[in-house]
Amino acid sequence: MRMQTLMPGAYRHSVATALLLGAVVSLTACGEQSGTDVAANSSTTSPSSSSSSPGASPYVEPGIVDGAPHHGDNNAYRRSGEMSAASAKDAQKEADRIEPVLKRLWGQKKWDPKSVRAALLELGYEEERTGPKGERLGGTLTVRKMYPRHETDHNVTPEGALIGLRVHDDACVTAFVQKTNFEVKTNGPFMESGCFEPPYGH
Repeated sequence: MRMQTLMPGAYRHSVATALLLGAVVSLTACGEQSGTDVAANSSTTSPSSSSSSPGASPYVEPGIVDGAPHHGDNNAYRRSGEMSAASAKDAQKEADRIEPVLKRLWGQKKWDPKSVRAALLELGYEEERTGPKGERLGGTLTVRKMYPRHETDHNVTPEGALIGLRVHDDACVTAFVQKTNFEVKTNGPFMESGCFEPPYGH
């Protein structure tokens, strides 16, 4: 049998080709898993249904802009109750009575609770009374100071008044008047604060 000998240049060309083919095979196999590795690392989530952001919290709620975990649960106290259609209609009637009064007071720069309370009592409302355990004893109107807010290193209570009017057990008018503006709206009662919308940072 006659052995074929390679010329030095041809030998180098064959070695280079073999190395190149080996590199191509290595690169195409990169990142692939086979056998038991795939089973051990497999996921039932398809790429199309997985989260688009790596490391996203599994507790992010839909519709929350910043993706804060448990945002809905943590802010349940800020959600008002449902109103029936009839109660919502009655609440809107009362809101329509209150709004011009607050507009007038705002124009007169009278937004302290005492002035606001006096003006609203003239509409025929009665101040809400509660017992020692918080039970309601009568009346529907409550007017009080604004919620304090933290500024720099201490709390400040802004000028103005918060208004809560209980129209029905499931319907309220919630309003405020302050130096910068006033607002009147209707809503169901809040879980912990009745007709007053609770402040943030509960």
